[in-house]
Amino acid sequence: MPPVKAAGKATWFTYFPEDYRWSASICMLVSAAQWGGSDIGEVDRVGRELRKGLGDDELWFREWTKMGGRVRGLGMTEERKGNRLSAAAHYKRACLYYQIGDRFRQPKDKKALDAFRTSVDCFRRYLRLTDRPRTERVTIATRDGEKLPAYFVHAENTRKAKPPVVVLFDGLDTSKEIVFIRAADGLARRGMSCLFVDGPGTGEAIRFHKSYLRDDYEAAGSAAIDYIETRGDVDAKKVGIMAVSLGGYYAPRCASMDRRFKACVAWGAIWNYHATWKHRFESAGKAAQGVPTEYINWVLNAKTEAEALKKLEGFRLDGVVRRMRCPFLLTHGEDDRQVPLRDARALFRAVGSKDKTMQVYTRKTGGAQHCQNDYLSIGLPFMQDWMRDKLGA
Repeated sequence: MPPVKAAGKATWFTYFPEDYRWSASICMLVSAAQWGGSDIGEVDRVGRELRKGLGDDELWFREWTKMGGRVRGLGMTEERKGNRLSAAAHYKRACLYYQIGDRFRQPKDKKALDAFRTSVDCFRRYLRLTDRPRTERVTIATRDGEKLPAYFVHAENTRKAKPPVVVLFDGLDTSKEIVFIRAADGLARRGMSCLFVDGPGTGEAIRFHKSYLRDDYEAAGSAAIDYIETRGDVDAKKVGIMAVSLGGYYAPRCASMDRRFKACVAWGAIWNYHATWKHRFESAGKAAQGVPTEYINWVLNAKTEAEALKKLEGFRLDGVVRRMRCPFLLTHGEDDRQVPLRDARALFRAVGSKDKTMQVYTRKTGGAQHCQNDYLSIGLPFMQDWMRDKLGA
């Protein structure tokens, strides 16, 4: 896939101005440093090597997995010494480096699957060794039998025996680990428990359980609440849902189809995903997107672009979100190059909730890129505070 140039006079940090995909992923990594997900020195070291082969996704995979292995080695050394927190910090970064390396590798061959498996192992080591947040590995099951790996995070800073809980899903090409690194700390510290889920088509669910992307995503959303209702340590009457990027389809659909959800955050808008990918296919790689075009075929279990488009026909929110009744928040960036602002406005107008808010981030405020990737420090706290207020945490 040929590189897509970032904006000529970029208003956001573009490590590779000649390549949108690579720059967006580097930006994601840099922003994760505030939660211990990366280190600028490690990111820059890899970035300098990548400059030697701009747009070469094989080089991208090789250099990031090499850095993942290096940092994982640091973690293992510290773990042997008994330095639990130092080891945990290294494992956390290693996880993200492995996953960012796998991001553009198609097909998902043995090397890619091994890298992802190692990333998950690193994250499990981090959870075992860290002092907080208190987290459990769990599995939720849809009513039609799909197994979805998840992490349950316990609320902090609360006296409530049964605090509210937030369900979080990935986007198209992220994972529960990536969303956890970004969102777990802020939500837990605000007194909410969290359930981070690899939904159909993402993370472990597609790689190791053959759970492909589906338009009836409420199957996963309802499964999450079904699981929450089995626990005695959360308030199953106060459940919110939040999802990023393509999660702008998942979360509104789930909240519209299952009224047990009491608050909904779309962290980036989706309106008609079929039209989005039709445009991308017709642009022959010229449209700004976060993944290679082959990726969508893989997550849909489609052999051709035509088959993928056929399976995407149901990924439309028109006629669905008018059923929503819970409070709704939509955040979007005015310079989002993957999903235009007009799609966000169409979604917001269609939502049936009386209590609804649309927060648009601009070039002036920052956070104007896809899912506030350029300025998460302004976008995420706003969403987390909104969720806290709506769920009464």
